[in-house]
Amino acid sequence: MRHFAHLSEFDLSRLFHLAPEPITCDSDRETLAVALGATLYMPATRPALAADIAKQAGLGVVSVVACLEDAIADDDVPAAQANVIAQLRLLGQAGSAVALPLVFVRVRHPDQVAAITNGLGENIAVLRGFVVPKFSDVNGASYLTAVVEASAAHDRHLYVMPVLESPEIAYAETRAAQLAGAHRLLSRFREHVLAVRIGATDLCGAYGIRRDRDLTIYDVRVVADAITDIVNTFGRARRDGFVVTGPVWEYFPNHDRIFKPQLRESPFTDNAVRPLRQQLLLADLDGLIREILLDKANGLTGKTVIHPTHVAAVHAMSVVSHEEYSDALDILGADLAGGGVARSGYRNKMNEAKPHRAWAERTVRRAHVFGVAAEGITFIDLLATSVESILAQEAA
Repeated sequence: MRHFAHLSEFDLSRLFHLAPEPITCDSDRETLAVALGATLYMPATRPALAADIAKQAGLGVVSVVACLEDAIADDDVPAAQANVIAQLRLLGQAGSAVALPLVFVRVRHPDQVAAITNGLGENIAVLRGFVVPKFSDVNGASYLTAVVEASAAHDRHLYVMPVLESPEIAYAETRAAQLAGAHRLLSRFREHVLAVRIGATDLCGAYGIRRDRDLTIYDVRVVADAITDIVNTFGRARRDGFVVTGPVWEYFPNHDRIFKPQLRESPFTDNAVRPLRQQLLLADLDGLIREILLDKANGLTGKTVIHPTHVAAVHAMSVVSHEEYSDALDILGADLAGGGVARSGYRNKMNEAKPHRAWAERTVRRAHVFGVAAEGITFIDLLATSVESILAQEAA
């Protein structure tokens, strides 16, 4: 699989200085974590789940989660579990005829790990791992142990993506101890931990509030404070750090606005892309785009999404700009290998070797996965072409 594989070779050569590199389900853990991109959640009750996953893969989705937890009613869990096993078996039986994303299942109980992996049997290769809701150092060990045991039983390295969303993490007086305990536990199972996810909806629910679609999650101060502490604990640029993904954008199109749109007109002044701005506004993607920018500024990688229209925006904004790549190579180059400072090749900033090195290393890894934009190409160009390609494929 490869990001932007839905684009034509002509568009890839026009838009990218370096095209995204292929990734496989067996790529190294750090690469897979960055490659998750926009992780699309789907209820496990979908009767055509296998077909839906295959379709979205063809439209640029690289990671999906079939959800057995909050996305479905309690009474539907047994049927949903049977359905997800049956649907993933269908994907496995399709083999190489179907391009597959990274597939995860969000479970409610540790026992479901063995039930699902045993149910898949020889089709286990379609499954990359499990998402664990409301993760803590109290309930987490049983999930992690179950995944390790399932990996050994089926000779398949399975990953865990814990979701930090419990009230104890939301509340300031218990947060530090909860995060420290979760970090200690996950560090013991590091090779099976792909990324740490943030459950912003549940964190809001701990206070009986819901973020408005005209606001980003960073405007909800009690949740923004929790995100800060999660990144501080898990997202440090050291060997004990993890990839931390951005929280869900939970809104669909169509509503009456209170605030002005958050997309400036100037990037869209070219007549060819001006209609895209209106399309993004109508689809509520201006708020999502602003939140993605804030996710990146706060050290988060990728994002949870619940609607296919959100995927293209997340991926377009994950592409490394030509300027970023130039700076990263300068920082990692021989001239600054021993430290020091030098003027950026773009002549608009100073690159300092030591403090910027971790950023440069992360940027180069992201460049391998999402590619490097050609000089002069912006996320607007990437997004416009991606949306146009998706619409053309859906209409075909």
